[in-house]
Amino acid sequence: MHTPAFPAAQAGLALTVPPELDGARLDVALARLCPEHSRARLQAWIRAGRVSVDGEPRLRARDTVHAGARLLLVPEDLPCEEEPEAEPIPLNVLHEDEALIVLDKPPGLVVHPGAGNPAHTLLNALLHHDPRLRNVPRAGIVQRLDKDTSGIMVVARTPEAHTYLVRALKEREVTRRYLAVVNGTVTAGGTVSAPIGRHPRDRLRMAVVPGGREAVTHYRVRERFAAHTLLEVTLETGRTHQIRVHMAHLHHPVLGDPAYGGRPRLPPGASPALRATLQSFRRQALHASELRLRHPLTGKAEAWQAPLPADMALLVEVLR
Repeated sequence: MHTPAFPAAQAGLALTVPPELDGARLDVALARLCPEHSRARLQAWIRAGRVSVDGEPRLRARDTVHAGARLLLVPEDLPCEEEPEAEPIPLNVLHEDEALIVLDKPPGLVVHPGAGNPAHTLLNALLHHDPRLRNVPRAGIVQRLDKDTSGIMVVARTPEAHTYLVRALKEREVTRRYLAVVNGTVTAGGTVSAPIGRHPRDRLRMAVVPGGREAVTHYRVRERFAAHTLLEVTLETGRTHQIRVHMAHLHHPVLGDPAYGGRPRLPPGASPALRATLQSFRRQALHASELRLRHPLTGKAEAWQAPLPADMALLVEVLR
């Protein structure tokens, strides 16, 4: 008898292939037997050597399995190649339970480590807050906010909750509302349905382009000022820089947005206080203000709000 490929200390999920899955691919069989996990994640675990068949590790998702075969799955996410360190970065946690963490991200905090930002990110902070998040893909992060966008985010605390949230986002079952101060006076609300892809000349930016991915943004006017407008924006899709790109497409770029033309515009007769506030606002005036979803454990509809951060609250007050 072969020894299982996993240390006894690791909890594995023991499964038996039923007759109806005789001859199925390994990843297909696992997806049928473990619907709480996505097929992509199961394939990653197979490649990582976290699945055995009758005691033998299997590394290929396309391998066939037969009725009665004993499967062992160790549902633990692989550590990142660079193994991000836990860092004691303060988090503003709005809610947490066994499945979710809901937090209010401050402006200036990068979400994921990457080129130019190898550490001091939200992911590093989450690993310090809950070390068990190492066992969840991307430390449970299922959505992304730009560095200089503030506001509400949801984090999954288990692989099962992660799968649930990824699917809910894909099926557009999560409501994400933002507040944005844009340049110019917007006369009425509306919807932008325009595909987004890489900018044809500047690969660091996104743009409305033919053949881009579907992107739908709804907006309504919350308050008008002399030369600016406060909008409430609801995302139907979640493309990179979607709100920033769509507002620029409407010729009402988000105030302070360095990439999409949101340079401060001074209204005629601007007071010294307004002039100073606009000139000193150094980020896009965009805040994720509300999140609504059904809880992965209870199915109950939940909603959380995050108030405007101090700099944006001051901006709105001075604009008034």
